[in-house]
Amino acid sequence: MIKELVQAQQMFFASQQTKDVAFRKKYLKKLSEEITEQEDAICDALYADFKKPKFESMATETQFVLAELNHAIKKIGEWSEPIRVSSSLSNFPSQDWIQPEPYGKILIIAPWNYPFQLVIAPLIGALAAGNTAVLKPSELSPNTSKIIVEIIQKVFPQEYVAVVEGGVEVSTSLLAEKWDYIFFTGSTQVGKIVYKSAAEHLTPVTLELSGKNPCVVDETAKAPLAAKRIAWGKFINAGQTCIAPDYILVHASKKEALINELKKYITAFYGENLELSKDLARIATPKHYEGLKQKLEGESVLLGGSYNDKDQFFAPTLVDEPTLDSKLMEDEIFGPILPIISYENVSEIHDVVSRYEKPLAFYVFSQDKAFQQKLMNDYSFGGGTINDTVVHISNKQLPFGGVGASGIGGYHGKHSFDLFSHHKSIIKHATWFDVPLRYAPYGISDYIMRKIKYLF
Repeated sequence: MIKELVQAQQMFFASQQTKDVAFRKKYLKKLSEEITEQEDAICDALYADFKKPKFESMATETQFVLAELNHAIKKIGEWSEPIRVSSSLSNFPSQDWIQPEPYGKILIIAPWNYPFQLVIAPLIGALAAGNTAVLKPSELSPNTSKIIVEIIQKVFPQEYVAVVEGGVEVSTSLLAEKWDYIFFTGSTQVGKIVYKSAAEHLTPVTLELSGKNPCVVDETAKAPLAAKRIAWGKFINAGQTCIAPDYILVHASKKEALINELKKYITAFYGENLELSKDLARIATPKHYEGLKQKLEGESVLLGGSYNDKDQFFAPTLVDEPTLDSKLMEDEIFGPILPIISYENVSEIHDVVSRYEKPLAFYVFSQDKAFQQKLMNDYSFGGGTINDTVVHISNKQLPFGGVGASGIGGYHGKHSFDLFSHHKSIIKHATWFDVPLRYAPYGISDYIMRKIKYLF
């Protein structure tokens, strides 16, 4: 089935239909209309998978992709235009430009934590650029996967966009095929497998991975606002967000105030009885839920720490001063556990941050502009925010992506279009004049030889 599907998409792409901007825009509009019509059903599916609150489902999934869709529909004509560049003197007279063109067949493999957004958002860029696509949603969010199938089958012919469901075996079969581009979102461990498979065919990739994202709070930070924004960014989607703050590094003089404010805001957000809150999602998979329980063993819990096996509830949890070699600090937590570690000086920040690979996100809360700038400059990371968390993903003008172990490539807005486009260089050389200087025999004077450098 997979081979036949790949061949069908190859033939469809070869028909040149997807290179027509009006064709692309028509299908993007149809996709937008169908998502709008099915928004309640999508939210219901997300709730069925891991009790994701409807507001979070709309804000981080449906409305997020609808905003991306509307932006692409509005701008696709502009993005697809050739980009004129100045010509060089050596090619006089000529017209020079850069022409965006689609790669061809795109494979998009998505994770379970934002199971709708992380399928559809990259698809928007792939289609806007003129590609075909095969989507592989996560088998760990089956209800969302089912509604994605329904939407895609209603909007697109299979030779244009198709969904393939299944587990690891299906992903392995898909990766064995030759694609023109692969877009993967998930763990660094699986990202390495995808990268290795792509290398067999020299297929370009985007890898949206993760990392242990630091959140630094210095002595000048406004503790109440910092706590409010950290708690929001950490516990939305039950902490199952690749750019959530993974741990806090707080100046010792500010630690007590920050902890008190965090406790206050967690209670304000979710109530005294956290398990009864309708605004807390559950842990999406049994394996990940059990992993979080193990990470918490033996730690000093300041707040939370409760969980319920029945529905994989895990309370927002604050942990005091875990050791750096503990299970909690060995890799990304990806859940509602927030370690709080104190520091006295900048060198201690470096000692912690430098233990880990380049993170996907970096956050600093400070009123000291020099300190803000130092941390933003000293460390390499995918993207970051000063005096807030997570919100950098919402600006379509900013590329979203990682660096090093946290990923390759960036997307959203025009960056998605550019990501899924090959930018080919073209020169149209005039025929009414031909510079004889470049042709042999090179019988030219020393004076001309000295001036040749000005041609380039």
